[in-house]
Amino acid sequence: MAIAISALLFCLLLAVIAIVGNRLWAKPVRIQERLAETGPAEQAIAGGSPDYGQPAEKQWIVRVVERVGEKAPISPQEAKLARRNLMAAGYRTDNAVRIYYGAKFVFCGLFLVLALLLRGVLDNPLLGLLVVIAGPALGFFAPNFVLEKMVDRRRERIRLSLPDALDLMVICMEAGLGIDQAIASVSRELRDTHPDICDELGLVTLEMRAGTRRVDALQNLGNRTGESDLKKLVATIIQADRFGTGVAESLRTHSDFMRVRRRQAAEERANKVGVKLVFPIFFFIMPSVLVIAAGPGIIMVLRGLSTIAKP
Repeated sequence: MAIAISALLFCLLLAVIAIVGNRLWAKPVRIQERLAETGPAEQAIAGGSPDYGQPAEKQWIVRVVERVGEKAPISPQEAKLARRNLMAAGYRTDNAVRIYYGAKFVFCGLFLVLALLLRGVLDNPLLGLLVVIAGPALGFFAPNFVLEKMVDRRRERIRLSLPDALDLMVICMEAGLGIDQAIASVSRELRDTHPDICDELGLVTLEMRAGTRRVDALQNLGNRTGESDLKKLVATIIQADRFGTGVAESLRTHSDFMRVRRRQAAEERANKVGVKLVFPIFFFIMPSVLVIAAGPGIIMVLRGLSTIAKP
């Protein structure tokens, strides 16, 4: 009986592993899913609106934060700057600015309540007053630091994905596609591995199909992300298109340059490791080594001195 139960559990586990592996890692299933999905450009052609980070259903806390952000006194200059940073972080919805400022004021209120509670515990009145002042300020400016980190991480992901996107774009152009069709193809094919660069290239495709000039759409791409490598790529494509040189060869050269610079940056960081390890070695490893190496000798010396010092 026990052997039958063990065999049954083993078969059940094997079936679960096979089903999960077939769904997630089997190549035919992935090919079918990629053929079944529609990218942003196809959605625009079909009459739908592409979804770039728009949640299907707002949660109640998001609605509350948005209502708070609607009542916040925001100047047009601050709203424009916040929208630019949010777009660089990947948030392009209409209510992104309202949610952002609503989160700032909500965190300000929460940190004020926590500061007042903490003030009742502290005995020092000066320290309690400092906590009450610093708490709301920290809650108000904390979303700024979080947004800056998100922008930096997204720019880094875009920078690391550019060589792969350029290689695929070069292959598409050498196969006979134009620059517009190559950008659209890259935005579809790399969506699973590099979704950030694909979203940006998909927006470029939609802008060009909406009637925007290619030069303006590419310049909007560089200004929207704020990534320096992407701006250099845009300048390379615009110059190659303007002067009639081979765009594919220019992209290949730019891709090789980016890979060489990435390798040099990795070598530079590797060379800095020795210098950065000086302080951890000096403060953490050296005391342990000294205790292990010189500890027994010091103990023996102290014992000898103690026997000598006895009357």
